[in-house]
Amino acid sequence: MTSSNGKLHHHAAIVFGGSRGIGAAIARRLAHEGADVALTYVSAPEKAAETVAAIEAAGRAGIAIEADSANADAIRAAVERAVERFGRLDVAVVNAGILRLGDVASFAIDDLDRMLAVNVRGVFLAIQAAVAHLPRGGRIVTIGSNTAVRSNYPGSSVYSMTKAAVAVMVKGVAIDLAPRGITINNVQPGPTVTDLTAEHIDRITPLIPLNRAADPDEIASLVAWLASDESGYMTGSSLTIDGGMAL
Repeated sequence: MTSSNGKLHHHAAIVFGGSRGIGAAIARRLAHEGADVALTYVSAPEKAAETVAAIEAAGRAGIAIEADSANADAIRAAVERAVERFGRLDVAVVNAGILRLGDVASFAIDDLDRMLAVNVRGVFLAIQAAVAHLPRGGRIVTIGSNTAVRSNYPGSSVYSMTKAAVAVMVKGVAIDLAPRGITINNVQPGPTVTDLTAEHIDRITPLIPLNRAADPDEIASLVAWLASDESGYMTGSSLTIDGGMAL
């Protein structure tokens, strides 16, 4: 697939949390489908630069913007900078999120507040900032988790709660945005091979019916479809892509 004949030719996108892992794969795939892509990052600027280089290698314009997804002003500024750079915004992908594990009896309040700030409040703020610029037919995709459907891990109660909140949020936002012809859907990946999961992916793999973790590009392909005109009659849905793990 090249940017000259992709599904998103003449589109502009922003990927919150797009510097590495699933977010970087999404940014690259949107570029290959023809979109100019802005991405945000909060750490690892070198990874963000690599992803921008990949976007540009696909023949599209790219920009990396430092923005903490817990900071409302930073989120709004990132969207405004993307619109200024590209002259428009058609697609917003909200991938930014954090993971803190801990037993309910000892879970730190600071970790609870930080996860809610990024994984729930930050998602809402990113959607709110994006919809101010999206045209009719715009697309929003959030990245949740299969733990919203089934939590398999001790210590994951708070993380699962935040991802379940995103799934419910998307249903309500879909109703709000339907009169404007803007769709919003939620992708719920299972275990995926990234640098952040390298230490424990082998331990999780036996729990997956397909007996393997996902490649980030597999998640990105679903996001690209949801970002395209082909998904125009789907909104408010959560799509679980986890090799059957949550069945």
